[in-house]
Amino acid sequence: MVVSDRIDGRAGIARISAAALFALAGALFVVYPVVRPYAAGGAPDGRTEFASPWWLVAHLAAVGGFIAFGLALVLLAGLLEGTAGRRAGVVAVAASWIGIGLTLPYYGAETFALHTLGASGLDDGAVTALAESVRMGAAQATLFATGLLLVAVGAAAAAVAIARSRLLAGWSGIPMAVGFALFIPQFYADAPLRIAHGVLIGFGCAVVSLGLLRSQSPRSTMTGA
Repeated sequence: MVVSDRIDGRAGIARISAAALFALAGALFVVYPVVRPYAAGGAPDGRTEFASPWWLVAHLAAVGGFIAFGLALVLLAGLLEGTAGRRAGVVAVAASWIGIGLTLPYYGAETFALHTLGASGLDDGAVTALAESVRMGAAQATLFATGLLLVAVGAAAAAVAIARSRLLAGWSGIPMAVGFALFIPQFYADAPLRIAHGVLIGFGCAVVSLGLLRSQSPRSTMTGA
């Protein structure tokens, strides 16, 4: 009985921790587009946007969001042990962490290199040209796109794992998966749509978070059946 209580207690802690990490990830992905500076009239980002301290805050929020999301998936996969969602949960963790590893170097350059360019004193034309070379070089653009695609695969696998596990509502992971699937297209949208995309991911992560808080551990579910 004591061992059983300890197992249930650990599962409860893991469930609450996973819920907290999903909520944190969602909040950070909302902060990212909301506080990010945008050039007026849909113009390309330039010296003023890059030099703003909010440029740093926004992009560091995105970095934190990816890390929190990856950690949340690790805990989720652990909670799904013993359920039909176990294999999909493992795929979600593997795909997402490889994707996060490929994505974050690009965000490092976007955050710090472009901020330095914005504060460099160069004219707008030079800053824009250098920023384009930082962003769109073949190696970095390929790794970035591959990374985001793998994160989307991981989020989709997480949605499948959640549906198969029957520990949460079957649809719970879908909004989150859709949000990450749209991560690349949203870069070509204007500010309102980018903010809406951030809210979509925030909503999707919040749904999973609330579902975890309301769910039972696999062991508790089987015991009560």
